[in-house]
Amino acid sequence: MYLSTYCSSPSTSSSSILRACRVRFASTFVNHSFSSSSRAFARHPPLHSSSPASNVSYRSLSFSSVLRSVRCSAPRWSYGIDWRSPVSLRAQIRTASPVLERFERKIATMDKLPYSVRILLESAIRNCDNFQVTKEDVEKIIDWENSAPKQVEIPFKPARVLLQDFTGVPAVVDLASMREAIKDLGSNPDKINPLVPVDLVIDHSVQVDVARSENAVQANMDLEFKRNKERFAFLKWGSTAFRNMLVVPPGSGIVHQVNLEYLGRVVFNNESILYPDSVVGTDSHTTMIDGLGVAGWGVGGIEAEAAMLGQPMSMVLPGVVGFKLSGKLHDGVTATDLVLTVTQMLRKHGEGMGQLSLADRATIANMSPEYGATMGFFPVDHVTLQYLKLTGRSDETVAMIEAYLRANKMFIDYNEPQQERVYSSYLELDLADVEPCMSGPKRPHDRVPLKDMKADWHSCLGNKVGFKGFAVPKEQQQKVVKFSYHGQPAELKHGSVVIAAITSCTNTSNPSVMLGAALVAKKACELGLEVKPWVKTSLAPGSGVVTKYLLQSGLQKYLNQQGFHIVGYGCTTCIGNSGDLDESVASAISDNDLVAAAVLSGNRNFEGRVHPLTRANYLASPPLVVAYALAGTVVESSVLPEMFKSTYEAITKGNQFWNQLSVPSSNLYGWDPNSTYIHKPPYFNGMTMDPPGPRGVKDAYCLLLFGDSITTDHISPAGSIHKDSPAAKYLMERGVDRKDFNSYGSRRGNDEVMARGTFANIRIVNKLLNGEVGPKTIHIPTGEKLYVYDAAMRYKSAGQDTIVLAGAEYGSGSSRDWAAKGPMLQGVSAVIAKSFERIHRSNLVGMGIIPLCFKPGEDADTLGLTGHERYTIDLPSKISDIRPGQDITVTTDNGKSFTCTLRFDTEVELAYFDHGGILQYVIRNLTKQ
Repeated sequence: MYLSTYCSSPSTSSSSILRACRVRFASTFVNHSFSSSSRAFARHPPLHSSSPASNVSYRSLSFSSVLRSVRCSAPRWSYGIDWRSPVSLRAQIRTASPVLERFERKIATMDKLPYSVRILLESAIRNCDNFQVTKEDVEKIIDWENSAPKQVEIPFKPARVLLQDFTGVPAVVDLASMREAIKDLGSNPDKINPLVPVDLVIDHSVQVDVARSENAVQANMDLEFKRNKERFAFLKWGSTAFRNMLVVPPGSGIVHQVNLEYLGRVVFNNESILYPDSVVGTDSHTTMIDGLGVAGWGVGGIEAEAAMLGQPMSMVLPGVVGFKLSGKLHDGVTATDLVLTVTQMLRKHGEGMGQLSLADRATIANMSPEYGATMGFFPVDHVTLQYLKLTGRSDETVAMIEAYLRANKMFIDYNEPQQERVYSSYLELDLADVEPCMSGPKRPHDRVPLKDMKADWHSCLGNKVGFKGFAVPKEQQQKVVKFSYHGQPAELKHGSVVIAAITSCTNTSNPSVMLGAALVAKKACELGLEVKPWVKTSLAPGSGVVTKYLLQSGLQKYLNQQGFHIVGYGCTTCIGNSGDLDESVASAISDNDLVAAAVLSGNRNFEGRVHPLTRANYLASPPLVVAYALAGTVVESSVLPEMFKSTYEAITKGNQFWNQLSVPSSNLYGWDPNSTYIHKPPYFNGMTMDPPGPRGVKDAYCLLLFGDSITTDHISPAGSIHKDSPAAKYLMERGVDRKDFNSYGSRRGNDEVMARGTFANIRIVNKLLNGEVGPKTIHIPTGEKLYVYDAAMRYKSAGQDTIVLAGAEYGSGSSRDWAAKGPMLQGVSAVIAKSFERIHRSNLVGMGIIPLCFKPGEDADTLGLTGHERYTIDLPSKISDIRPGQDITVTTDNGKSFTCTLRFDTEVELAYFDHGGILQYVIRNLTKQ
């Protein structure tokens, strides 16, 4: 489902013109002349070009060519139609071809398509070759209003791919492994090369080791490079070994803010051919770019790798919720309050949009995964153009973008009548109704109005364990723990804040809330207030631009006085890179079983994600409670285009640490068998040209039995490696000291570590343990309680299949491919759940794991399943005998049987399963070419 914001205007009738695209379809092109770079971005984006102006003829496909292109035949197919006159065009269509006459009736339908769907249509037309993309695919999108409810499948080819280093390292590892696999099959390893631009931003490796210090940035970067030198060198090798790959060095900023401020094209210029920018990224918050009018969303790493190699993404044509925003936010209400309100509204499920700044739109778009949408899309308007200029895009580039989008009916001009769009459903929010709020303590869509926060907290303390409960006995709720903090008296109680972090792309890209936070700090300093020293405070901006405007406005010093020194430029607390708490604080929490709290300006607060010792985690705006609203002029005077230009002109120059990394020049990677960071994965071992075919499940044991909302953080944590875990044991056996463990996220290039880290979250709840919390399970044949990895290996060595039983929303959270790779390496053959998060289900398919859904109203509890049974899932032996979404019978060894829905949703996904996974499918196809 897409979310599309809009505002109502009187409709007007006009012909739809989709001008974009590939020369192979065009017999007639429309020409526009602008001054800009005429070449496609190879290593650096085009939007900040400072090259001398030159007259460039931008080509784009005329409307008649669009109609012709849906035939997807030879490029010279033509009826000699005059495209210049829409009136004569209609008459010519009627006499030229019955096929075109049919499409003439689609013109009115195309005019009413949601903006986001028009982007899908343009891509389908441009890439239509009657092989990967067919004319039938184009027709489905044109007839979106009737096609979408039928859950039809369409292919989509994004214009580019976005990676961050946690997901980028395993992606480059896979590409390097694929080169060797294709070489072993007798083909050219250079066939494994990105065919579209790939931007990889290293932003997930910095940790808050040092805080409350003027030297925090430098100190944390020193430690970051010491821990990750091998990973960074590997990525630097990848940037030279693979074509079309840009690597943005550490310390540059958070991937989504860099994408918004620098990488986003809005309109692509590929060798003077123009078409809309679109992007898929290996981070679920890739959706932030939708605030800029660029269609983007998160996908699994393996799906992204296939997209890099020219494979179309198979997706179900989505429905679109029209979300009308009206009115204006009250003073003191922030974009964070708005997005938490929208998130809650959509989970339950105009002039206003023109009032929202681009930064506010990006905040809303960023949290699309939290409100269950593929993306939250804001069409381009005058606010978008102003932002492009603010962030240093050239006037010529912005003029080109506006002209292209206006010509293709993809631009909103509030001074002109607007064509009414058709949506699957509609929602409306008056911005004046939004009030200050927070979300928590365990899920981002559990919004709590600020005025109700105290009562809600006391309720959570006593409630039974769950998303809104900690089950603290009433007599213990007022407990106060006194301790010594570096020689001074300190105390903590349930709900005490021990981590306060201004972090995450969700908010640090928004100048109004960042300056608002600084003003709150200033007011506190004036009143003589200060943050308690045992609270770990930090500020991790999304780019260097934030630092520049905080310094220029004179407000950074007040943040520093309150302990919010800048600690680095990257994702920190929001992804679990919080660093250690002071030992005295950690002991006070652990020894007294306190429910300590973290408050962060992030987008995720799942239990166990932020820090192992903060069981309550609340999302809030950087100011938290805004003392007063910022006047628009304050922001504009503090945030200047020159800040963006100077910051990003230096982005590819790197830094002294990055530039000193030496890497080999070969196109095949030299694997180091002793490395604990980069390891050749076993996915392609023994691979042949013949697909293995479908594989059922026979007498499988239940490895884990889960309830609802098991997240990818539960399945494959990104944070710290527990000292007693199987992963820690593996590292220590190879001479790695505990202080050098780093995080799971940083070791995603090593399958041995990640397999051991699967289901290793210390807060995971496995029902086989009868209430015990932690990363263990019961080995059914012996009844022993083991770490999940150890139990999985025991099953695997005995040749026994395993499955996972789960509740609703299985795999929610970050788009983490290791949450599918890890279970596959542990030997999991199938997952049976009430429902799946979209990206995670796709990742399971990509790794050859069978996803099944219980029928509505059924789950393990209602069916009386204890997890101690053995399960058989019979599948036909020929892939041609399996249909997407068909019913499958599951039987147990105690005589029970139940019917599930097979969640291979498309024919392409069945093809992946037939080949043993999406990467194997790609390798075999490329080998044949």
